[in-house]
Amino acid sequence: MDNQHRKISGYRELDQTEIDAMNQVKHMAASVGRLIDAMSSNPGIDQRWLAIGKTDLQKGFMSLTRSIAKPEFF
Repeated sequence: MDNQHRKISGYRELDQTEIDAMNQVKHMAASVGRLIDAMSSNPGIDQRWLAIGKTDLQKGFMSLTRSIAKPEFF
């Protein structure tokens, strides 16, 4: 489905530089996600702090994607 974001209220067209930046952020987020998944199976890791770190990193990556996409809504 090409350009489906046009059908979603509040989203805009991204230029190629923004698309490249978004893809870099998504790639890095996936890499960090794999690291967290690997750490979760380590019994020596404090799982509570791992969960806090995971949540904070997810919020950080979401903030980065919003900084690029600049949605027109809350």
